[in-house]
Amino acid sequence: MKTRVVMDEMAIERAIARIAHEILERNKGTERLVLLGIPTRGYHLALRLQKKIEEIEKAAVPVGAVDATLYRDDLGIKKTQPSLKKMEIPISIDGKVIVMVDDVLYTGRTIRAAMNALMDFGRPLAIKLAVLVDRGHRELPIKADYIGKNLPTSAKEGVKLHLKEVDGVNEVVVTEED
Repeated sequence: MKTRVVMDEMAIERAIARIAHEILERNKGTERLVLLGIPTRGYHLALRLQKKIEEIEKAAVPVGAVDATLYRDDLGIKKTQPSLKKMEIPISIDGKVIVMVDDVLYTGRTIRAAMNALMDFGRPLAIKLAVLVDRGHRELPIKADYIGKNLPTSAKEGVKLHLKEVDGVNEVVVTEED
């Protein structure tokens, strides 16, 4: 299997800083903002975005996690039973602008499931999507509002984000079967 690094630690940090600035610009500050990461790596990215936004704006933004596991459309066809991850909605989402954060946007199915899960907790004013990598190949009409890197890939390739909090290193790698 061939592996190549497409984003190193500095590239990831620059992308997070850029996304944080874009979120602040488009929402005119932090009022009504809530960051919700999709576990596992999306949650850690949401925490990093929260920290960066706080550095820039000197204001705290609520952060939490939305686990889409039970809302997936492939539960019945998976060979192994999925395990629940983290579900943590820190405040009421009614009337809030929710920025869902994920690592790699691919088919759009995880995002659809996360939106379904989120709607069980209230009625947000808007749901926006921030991803570190958009690799294309959508199967559903889902589009990211904030993107760290557009990375066109083939269906034979895999894209994986490694974060220090989980994997001990910060990088985005593309893998391809030989």
